[in-house]
Amino acid sequence: MKKYKHILKNRQDAANQLIDILPMQKLKEESWKMVAVSSGGLELAHFIRKKLPNKIDFLFSESIMAPNNDTCEVARVSEREEIVINEKLVKAFDIGYDYIYGEAHRKHEEQILSYVYQYRKGRPFFSVKNEIVMLIDEGSESGLKLMTAIKTILAMKPKAVYIAVAVLPKDTLELLEPYADEIFFLHDIGDYVETTLYYEELEIVDEEKLEKYLED
Repeated sequence: MKKYKHILKNRQDAANQLIDILPMQKLKEESWKMVAVSSGGLELAHFIRKKLPNKIDFLFSESIMAPNNDTCEVARVSEREEIVINEKLVKAFDIGYDYIYGEAHRKHEEQILSYVYQYRKGRPFFSVKNEIVMLIDEGSESGLKLMTAIKTILAMKPKAVYIAVAVLPKDTLELLEPYADEIFFLHDIGDYVETTLYYEELEIVDEEKLEKYLED
Protein backbone atom coordinates (compact mmCIF):
# COMPACT_ATOMS: atom_id res chain seq x y z
CA MET A 1 0.00 0.00 0.00
CA LYS A 2 2.87 2.39 0.82
CA LYS A 3 4.13 2.42 -2.75
CA TYR A 4 0.80 3.87 -3.91
CA LYS A 5 0.41 6.49 -1.18
CA HIS A 6 0.37 10.05 -2.62
CA ILE A 7 1.09 8.85 -6.17
CA LEU A 8 -0.77 11.92 -7.45
CA LYS A 9 -0.17 15.47 -6.30
CA ASN A 10 -3.67 16.84 -6.94
CA ARG A 11 -6.45 16.85 -9.55
CA GLN A 12 -4.42 19.07 -11.87
CA ASP A 13 -1.61 16.49 -11.81
CA ALA A 14 -4.12 13.68 -12.45
CA ALA A 15 -5.60 15.64 -15.36
CA ASN A 16 -2.18 16.24 -16.91
CA GLN A 17 -1.35 12.55 -16.72
CA LEU A 18 -4.74 11.52 -18.13
CA ILE A 19 -4.29 13.96 -21.02
CA ASP A 20 -1.14 12.02 -21.92
CA ILE A 21 -3.11 8.78 -22.37
CA LEU A 22 -6.41 10.15 -23.70
CA PRO A 23 -7.01 10.44 -27.47
CA MET A 24 -7.33 14.22 -27.17
CA GLN A 25 -7.52 14.84 -30.92
CA LYS A 26 -10.42 12.39 -31.29
CA LEU A 27 -12.07 13.87 -28.22
CA LYS A 28 -12.01 17.28 -29.89
CA GLU A 29 -12.86 16.24 -33.46
CA GLU A 30 -15.68 13.88 -32.46
CA SER A 31 -17.05 16.32 -29.85
CA TRP A 32 -17.07 13.84 -26.99
CA LYS A 33 -19.40 14.92 -24.21
CA MET A 34 -17.70 14.87 -20.83
CA VAL A 35 -19.79 13.73 -17.87
CA ALA A 36 -18.50 14.10 -14.31
CA VAL A 37 -19.90 11.67 -11.76
CA SER A 38 -18.66 13.54 -8.66
CA SER A 39 -17.71 17.09 -7.71
CA GLY A 40 -14.04 16.07 -7.81
CA GLY A 41 -14.65 14.50 -11.20
CA LEU A 42 -16.13 17.79 -12.38
CA GLU A 43 -12.96 19.68 -11.47
CA LEU A 44 -10.88 16.96 -13.13
CA ALA A 45 -13.01 17.26 -16.30
CA HIS A 46 -12.52 21.03 -16.23
CA PHE A 47 -8.73 20.58 -16.13
CA ILE A 48 -8.77 17.92 -18.88
CA ARG A 49 -10.88 19.98 -21.25
CA LYS A 50 -8.82 23.15 -20.80
CA LYS A 51 -9.85 25.40 -23.70
CA LEU A 52 -11.52 22.75 -25.85
CA PRO A 53 -15.14 23.41 -26.89
CA ASN A 54 -16.38 20.04 -25.56
CA LYS A 55 -19.43 20.20 -23.32
CA ILE A 56 -19.25 19.14 -19.66
CA ASP A 57 -22.14 18.17 -17.42
CA PHE A 58 -22.54 16.66 -13.97
CA LEU A 59 -24.65 13.52 -13.52
CA PHE A 60 -26.04 13.72 -10.00
CA SER A 61 -26.57 10.55 -7.98
CA GLU A 62 -27.08 9.64 -4.34
CA SER A 63 -26.12 6.71 -2.13
CA ILE A 64 -28.67 4.39 -0.57
CA MET A 65 -27.34 3.08 2.72
CA ALA A 66 -28.19 -0.12 4.57
CA PRO A 67 -30.88 0.23 7.25
CA ASN A 68 -29.26 0.99 10.61
CA ASN A 69 -25.82 1.35 9.00
CA ASP A 70 -25.15 4.75 7.47
CA THR A 71 -21.62 3.79 6.37
CA CYS A 72 -22.58 0.86 4.14
CA GLU A 73 -23.70 1.80 0.61
CA VAL A 74 -25.95 -0.91 -0.81
CA ALA A 75 -27.32 0.88 -3.88
CA ARG A 76 -27.27 4.16 -5.77
CA VAL A 77 -29.83 6.20 -7.70
CA SER A 78 -29.15 8.73 -10.46
CA GLU A 79 -31.02 11.92 -11.33
CA ARG A 80 -32.77 10.01 -14.13
CA GLU A 81 -33.94 7.47 -11.52
CA GLU A 82 -31.74 4.63 -12.72
CA ILE A 83 -30.80 2.39 -9.79
CA VAL A 84 -27.80 0.07 -9.35
CA ILE A 85 -27.89 -2.39 -6.45
CA ASN A 86 -25.02 -4.23 -4.77
CA GLU A 87 -26.79 -7.58 -4.81
CA LYS A 88 -24.25 -9.31 -2.53
CA LEU A 89 -24.71 -6.77 0.25
CA VAL A 90 -28.49 -6.69 -0.14
CA LYS A 91 -28.63 -10.49 0.25
CA ALA A 92 -26.06 -10.52 3.06
CA PHE A 93 -28.06 -7.99 5.10
CA ASP A 94 -31.43 -9.42 4.01
CA ILE A 95 -32.58 -6.01 2.76
CA GLY A 96 -35.93 -5.88 0.99
CA TYR A 97 -36.18 -4.35 -2.46
CA ASP A 98 -39.13 -2.26 -1.28
CA TYR A 99 -36.71 -0.48 1.04
CA ILE A 100 -34.21 0.12 -1.81
CA TYR A 101 -36.82 1.54 -4.19
CA GLY A 102 -38.46 3.59 -1.47
CA GLU A 103 -35.14 5.13 -0.45
CA ALA A 104 -34.25 5.72 -4.11
CA HIS A 105 -37.46 7.68 -4.64
CA ARG A 106 -36.96 9.68 -1.43
CA LYS A 107 -33.32 10.53 -2.26
CA HIS A 108 -34.32 11.56 -5.77
CA GLU A 109 -37.13 13.84 -4.59
CA GLU A 110 -35.47 15.32 -1.51
CA GLN A 111 -31.82 15.60 -2.53
CA ILE A 112 -31.07 15.10 -6.21
CA LEU A 113 -33.76 17.44 -7.52
CA SER A 114 -32.56 20.15 -5.14
CA TYR A 115 -29.04 19.77 -6.58
CA VAL A 116 -30.40 20.08 -10.11
CA TYR A 117 -32.19 23.34 -9.22
CA GLN A 118 -29.27 24.72 -7.23
CA TYR A 119 -26.39 23.90 -9.56
CA ARG A 120 -28.04 23.70 -12.98
CA LYS A 121 -30.87 26.15 -12.32
CA GLY A 122 -33.36 23.37 -13.07
CA ARG A 123 -31.86 22.52 -16.46
CA PRO A 124 -32.20 18.79 -17.17
CA PHE A 125 -29.14 16.66 -17.85
CA PHE A 126 -28.04 17.16 -21.46
CA SER A 127 -28.99 14.69 -24.20
CA VAL A 128 -26.37 12.09 -25.14
CA LYS A 129 -28.38 10.18 -27.74
CA ASN A 130 -26.03 9.12 -30.57
CA GLU A 131 -23.21 11.01 -28.85
CA ILE A 132 -19.82 9.81 -27.63
CA VAL A 133 -19.64 10.14 -23.86
CA MET A 134 -16.70 10.07 -21.47
CA LEU A 135 -17.48 9.54 -17.79
CA ILE A 136 -14.91 11.15 -15.51
CA ASP A 137 -13.96 10.72 -11.86
CA GLU A 138 -10.92 11.33 -9.68
CA GLY A 139 -11.10 7.83 -8.22
CA SER A 140 -13.45 4.94 -7.63
CA GLU A 141 -13.84 2.65 -4.66
CA SER A 142 -16.79 0.26 -5.00
CA GLY A 143 -17.51 1.28 -8.60
CA LEU A 144 -21.17 1.83 -7.73
CA LYS A 145 -21.11 5.51 -8.71
CA LEU A 146 -19.61 4.77 -12.13
CA MET A 147 -21.91 1.78 -12.67
CA THR A 148 -24.93 4.00 -11.93
CA ALA A 149 -23.62 6.56 -14.41
CA ILE A 150 -23.02 3.90 -17.07
CA LYS A 151 -26.52 2.47 -16.65
CA THR A 152 -28.02 5.97 -16.88
CA ILE A 153 -26.04 6.93 -19.97
CA LEU A 154 -26.63 3.63 -21.78
CA ALA A 155 -30.39 4.07 -21.28
CA MET A 156 -30.07 7.30 -23.28
CA LYS A 157 -28.63 5.37 -26.28
CA PRO A 158 -25.22 6.99 -26.85
CA LYS A 159 -22.90 6.05 -29.70
CA ALA A 160 -20.10 5.04 -27.31
CA VAL A 161 -19.18 5.30 -23.63
CA TYR A 162 -15.64 5.77 -22.32
CA ILE A 163 -14.38 6.17 -18.77
CA ALA A 164 -11.49 8.32 -17.57
CA VAL A 165 -10.56 7.74 -13.93
CA ALA A 166 -7.28 8.46 -12.17
CA VAL A 167 -7.21 5.59 -9.66
CA LEU A 168 -9.43 2.59 -9.00
CA PRO A 169 -9.31 -0.92 -7.53
CA LYS A 170 -8.36 -3.80 -9.84
CA ASP A 171 -11.65 -5.59 -9.17
CA THR A 172 -13.64 -2.42 -9.92
CA LEU A 173 -11.79 -2.10 -13.22
CA GLU A 174 -12.81 -5.68 -14.06
CA LEU A 175 -16.40 -4.91 -13.05
CA LEU A 176 -16.61 -1.85 -15.33
CA GLU A 177 -14.76 -3.17 -18.39
CA PRO A 178 -17.68 -5.08 -19.98
CA TYR A 179 -19.87 -1.97 -20.00
CA ALA A 180 -17.48 0.64 -21.41
CA ASP A 181 -15.92 0.88 -24.86
CA GLU A 182 -12.60 1.69 -23.19
CA ILE A 183 -11.35 2.74 -19.76
CA PHE A 184 -8.51 5.24 -19.47
CA PHE A 185 -6.86 5.08 -16.04
CA LEU A 186 -3.55 5.86 -14.36
CA HIS A 187 -3.39 3.25 -11.59
CA ASP A 188 -5.36 0.09 -10.83
CA ILE A 189 -4.63 -0.95 -7.26
CA GLY A 190 -5.09 -4.37 -5.67
CA ASP A 191 -5.56 -3.42 -2.02
CA TYR A 192 -7.46 -0.19 -2.55
CA VAL A 193 -8.14 1.79 0.62
CA GLU A 194 -9.79 5.12 -0.22
CA THR A 195 -9.23 7.67 -2.96
CA THR A 196 -7.88 10.42 -0.68
CA LEU A 197 -4.89 8.22 0.20
CA TYR A 198 -3.56 8.35 -3.36
CA TYR A 199 -3.47 12.16 -3.61
CA GLU A 200 -1.17 14.49 -1.71
CA GLU A 201 -3.95 17.04 -1.66
CA LEU A 202 -7.60 16.65 -2.56
CA GLU A 203 -9.48 19.83 -1.78
CA ILE A 204 -13.23 19.85 -1.41
CA VAL A 205 -14.94 21.37 -4.44
CA ASP A 206 -17.13 23.99 -2.80
CA GLU A 207 -20.51 25.22 -4.05
CA GLU A 208 -19.04 28.30 -5.70
CA LYS A 209 -16.56 26.26 -7.75
CA LEU A 210 -19.19 23.69 -8.66
CA GLU A 211 -21.54 26.36 -9.97
CA LYS A 212 -18.71 28.04 -11.87
CA TYR A 213 -17.64 24.83 -13.60
CA LEU A 214 -21.22 24.08 -14.65
CA GLU A 215 -21.75 27.62 -15.91
CA ASP A 216 -18.53 27.41 -17.97
